[in-house]
Amino acid sequence: MRITRRTKAIAFFIALGACLVALAIALNVGWMIFSWRQAVPLVLGLILFPLLIVGLVMNTIFLVREIRRNEQQDSFLNAITHELKTPIASMRLYLETLESRPLVEAQRRDFYHIMLEDTDRLLGTVEQVLKASQVRQGSLRQSWQGVNFNEIVGDMLELTRLRQHLSSSALYWGSKPSDEITVMGSAEDLRTAVFNLFDNAVKYSGEEKNIVVDILTPNIDTVALRVLDHGVGIGKKELKRIFKRFYRAPNPATGQVRGTGLGLFIVRSIARRHGGDAYAESEGEGLGSTFTMRLPRVYRV
Repeated sequence: MRITRRTKAIAFFIALGACLVALAIALNVGWMIFSWRQAVPLVLGLILFPLLIVGLVMNTIFLVREIRRNEQQDSFLNAITHELKTPIASMRLYLETLESRPLVEAQRRDFYHIMLEDTDRLLGTVEQVLKASQVRQGSLRQSWQGVNFNEIVGDMLELTRLRQHLSSSALYWGSKPSDEITVMGSAEDLRTAVFNLFDNAVKYSGEEKNIVVDILTPNIDTVALRVLDHGVGIGKKELKRIFKRFYRAPNPATGQVRGTGLGLFIVRSIARRHGGDAYAESEGEGLGSTFTMRLPRVYRV
C-alpha cells in the first residue's frame, strides 16, 4: 500500500508539472502574440517565461526525487529493523532455553556457537551503517599509507570463508600476482570494501557457490580486484542501481531482498575516494555476475 501511494504521488507531481509547463508555454505564446508590437513587454516575456518554465521543471524533479528518497529511507529502516530483530530474537530464544531447562554439554556448545554467529551478524549490520556514514563524510588522507593489496584481499578471502562456512572450492583464487601490489590509502577502508564484494557474491550465488577471485594489473598504474560468481545474475536495469545508497536488489531465485542496501554503495564510495571506481557486469538473470574494483597502484621506493 505504501509503495502504491508513493507511485501515485510521483505520477501526480509529474502530471501537475507537465500541465503547469504547458500552461506556461501557452501564456508565453499568447503574451508574445498580444505584445509583439511593444518591445519592452515582449523582451520581458521572452526572459521571464523561460525562467518560469525552468523553475517549474526543476521543482517537479526535486519533488519526485524527494519522494523516491523517502521511499528508499523507509525501505532501509525496514531492512535494518529486520537485520537487527532476527538475530536478537534468535539469541533471546536460546538464552531462554538455557535458563529454563538443563542441557547436555554438546547442546550448550551448539547454542553458544549459534548465538556467537548471531552477534557477528548484529555487529556486521552495525558496522555497515557506521561505515556508510563515514564514507559520506570522507577521511583524512594524511593518515593514508602504502598497503599490501594482495595481503588485504587474501585476509578477507579467508575471513569470508570462515564466516560463511565455505570450502576452498566455493571461494577461491583464480589468478594472484606473485609480486606485492601496493596501493595508497586506508587499510581499514580497503578491507571493508573487499569484504563487502565477497559478501555480496556469496549472498547472490545460490546454494552451489562457485566464486573466483582475481587480482589483475591491466596496466602499470592500475590494479583491479575482480570477483566472478556463477549465481543469480543481474538484470540490465539493476546494473545502474545496485551501487546506490539504500538500494537492495531482489534475488531472482527466491524473490527475497536481503541486506541493508549499503554494501555496494560502500564499495564504490571507498574505491572512488581512493582514486578508483567499482562497477558490475552481467549477461542477465541466471548468468552470474562480475564485480570489479579498480584502484591506482603505487610503487615503493
